[in-house]
This record gives sequence, structure tokens and C-alpha cells, in this order.
Amino acid sequence: MNQEKIGKFIAECRKNNDLTQEQLGEKLGVTSKSISRWENGKTMPDLSLLKPLSDELGISLNELLSGEKIKEKDYPEKLEENIIKTIDYTNKKLENRNNFIGLLLIAFGVLISITAIAIFPSESSWGSIYSVFGVIISLVGISKFTKRLTYIKRLICNFSYFLIFVVVLLIIDYIGVVNIHQAPRFSLIKVTGENVVYYDTPFYDVVRCNVDDDNETFKIIKNQDYDRNNIDNYCK
Repeated sequence: MNQEKIGKFIAECRKNNDLTQEQLGEKLGVTSKSISRWENGKTMPDLSLLKPLSDELGISLNELLSGEKIKEKDYPEKLEENIIKTIDYTNKKLENRNNFIGLLLIAFGVLISITAIAIFPSESSWGSIYSVFGVIISLVGISKFTKRLTYIKRLICNFSYFLIFVVVLLIIDYIGVVNIHQAPRFSLIKVTGENVVYYDTPFYDVVRCNVDDDNETFKIIKNQDYDRNNIDNYCK
């Protein structure tokens, strides 16, 4: 669909009907700025406005979508061509809208995860809960982009994104444990002893010795089986 050609045709027909952009806009319930954008080929009228617009301009809907006057003998051919172009245009518009919504969801999800890590203390479970919530929201956004893929490819893309996002969160968490000496956010199990806390995470374990003391330390050890009743031994 040639937006520039249609825009010029709208302007030509409007002038032939002695209508200003303001007057045409009032008849259609839109602003003169919208009319100007149509005529400049920057945007197309909404589908619901195509028939009212063609009526106001004194042309057929087929001629409006063609961007020119149509001879009677060419009418059926142009009609079929415009139907196909309109379907393609509508599908593309819907796809662009889905992509825009998907992009917003991805950005919003990432923002939630980052904000959760920045605001909530590492000991608070809310940080990890909101981080996972952010992952889910952004995953919904990714699914908008992969809608046209086959089921298998879509599944692979969505799962890969989810996995990468989770790995990034775990890496950020690990960096916080090593450099800032904070408790891991994504621990599966937390065991508390006398002045010691043992955190069991998916890939490593953390021992927090001398809790809330000036000599508080964090030890990172390999993921292993441990004795819940003797976790104090890790601080000796």
C-alpha cells in the first residue's frame, strides 16, 4: 500500500471538494494534524475511517486505496489488488503493535528485576520474588516477538531467553556475594546456627560467620551435602 500516493490523492480530492484540512477533520472527528499526516504519507487513516473518508471526498473506497481514479474496466482487478494490500497492511500493523507491546513488556520486566535487586536487602525474599516476576513479564514480551515462528523454534527462543535472564541474575547475585559480602538472594535453603548462617544456592554454598558482628565474614564453598546440626564447624 503506497501511503505517499494515497496521501497526495487525499489532498487532491480534498482541494477539489473545497475543503480545508480543518473542515475535513471536523467531518471525520479527527484533528487537522491527522489529516496533514495522511496527506504527507506519514500515516494511514484508521480502517474505520476509510469508508467515511471516501464518502466525504466523493470517491470510491477502491479509488482511495489505489490512490487514483479508476477506470470502470480496471475496477475488478484493482478491487482484488486492494483487498490483498489491505489485509497485508492490517497484518503488518498488528505485528508492529505486538512488537511494540513486547518491547515495553521486556523493558518493564528488566526494570522490575533490576529495581528489586537495588531496593530490597539481600536477606529479603521480596527481592528474589520480584526478580522472578520481572523475568516472567519480560518472557511474555519475548513471546510477542516469536509469535510467527514455529512451535519448536518459539519454544527454543523463549526458553533460551529465560535461561539467559536467570543466569544473568545469578551472576549478579554471585558478584554481590563476592564483592559486597551480602547474603545470596537466590538460596534454595537457609540454615541458621549460633552466629552462623548456611545458604545453599543452586551452584555454590555460602557460609556467613559471626553474623551481625564486626568480624562477620562470608565463605563461598562448593555445592555439597552438609550437616544441618554442625554448620558451626564451617566457621572454625
